[in-house]
Amino acid sequence: MRMYDVISRKKNGGALSEEEIRFFTEGFTRGEIPDYQAAALLMAICLRGMDGRETALLTDAMMRSGEMADLSSIPGVKVDKHSTGGVGDKTSLIVGPIVASCGVPVAKMSGRGLGHTGGTIDKLESIPGLRTAIAPDRFCAIVRATGLAIIGQSEAIAPADKKLYALRDVTATVDSIPLIASSVMSKKLAAGSDAILLDVKTGSGAFMKTLDDAVALARVMVSIGVRSGRRVMALVTDMDTPLGHAVGNALEVEEAVRTLRGVGPEDLTAVCAELAAYMLLLAGAADGLAACKALAEGAIGSGRAFAKFREMVAAQGGDVSALEGGFAKAPVISPFKAPASGYITHIDAGACGRASLALGAGRVRKEDGVDYSAGIVLQKKTGGHIAAGETIALLHTSDQSRLREAEELLSAAVAVGDRPPPAAEHILAVVSE
Repeated sequence: MRMYDVISRKKNGGALSEEEIRFFTEGFTRGEIPDYQAAALLMAICLRGMDGRETALLTDAMMRSGEMADLSSIPGVKVDKHSTGGVGDKTSLIVGPIVASCGVPVAKMSGRGLGHTGGTIDKLESIPGLRTAIAPDRFCAIVRATGLAIIGQSEAIAPADKKLYALRDVTATVDSIPLIASSVMSKKLAAGSDAILLDVKTGSGAFMKTLDDAVALARVMVSIGVRSGRRVMALVTDMDTPLGHAVGNALEVEEAVRTLRGVGPEDLTAVCAELAAYMLLLAGAADGLAACKALAEGAIGSGRAFAKFREMVAAQGGDVSALEGGFAKAPVISPFKAPASGYITHIDAGACGRASLALGAGRVRKEDGVDYSAGIVLQKKTGGHIAAGETIALLHTSDQSRLREAEELLSAAVAVGDRPPPAAEHILAVVSE
């Protein structure tokens, strides 16, 4: 078999066979297929697409390119959650403890942030002492003992995806639904959980900008999961404006703690209650969505969810006192003030994410460091009334010189008008088998 023929078939709109897909995936992972041929095939896929069978085969080949997590030593139905990335999206820190406190084990592998979207691992590592690099046997032992662990993804999981994503990133082939779906699902399936809830974001702060594209991606990913014998559903959620008030690692952990204690922002609390309810539904924790949502809300109201988060932090070596007393604040905290009076009609999530990145809260390259204290805390949200000169947000940074770029980005992000905007929906669609 020749790579030239595989590229040619897809360039001409043909469907690739299982043998051709495995030949490409295995050869590229081993370094036998050069980047220029892999890039040519990726571009052909971007332009010509893949059908459901091809996408499922590519996912399976990528999933099997490395180690498969073995969670069989953990009793019960293991449930996982994946978000396609957003701004202020600290939901994993909240729904994981809620679900685990209801008796459903959550053994989760998460990633770091890159660009304007934050990463769960960066947020967790802002807790002093907390370890996310944990060996598989210890990972399973923590979940057996506490019901919950969130660790960094092993380098041995889906190595084909890592190589392919790095190439997609520099060849303008990221925005392809088959390639996005196979990338996400190869890692989720290799991570070993029995059930997976997908949180597909849409809007200015998400990768999928339109609802139609987000629903299409959700359908493909759910189909892949079901073909692989897993229980999979997807929620399409709004990411046109930041979720909650905090954007930035330690700031988001503090907000997650407040939410677990029942005093979090309304939008964040509502989204987390829905996500947790669907995770519990997938695990069969109760009969029907309403009963599962009642379980989730009860876990917060009773304090069990916050207690579970403390238990996980302690098991992973973190300083639980930081959850009570808060984190060290950035040396520079500067107010960003409203230019005019009126109603905030929009706060662009993508621009807020870029402003937080400019303050030091994220990384442009994988090797960049992160300022855990940096970020933004919104004092006002979309729909709120503001007076000229009143503070809209507080900017946190360790470097005064970073403020100017962040302020310019926020100036373009915040729109003020004479009338309040319509109330936003948080859950835009539900996709199931």
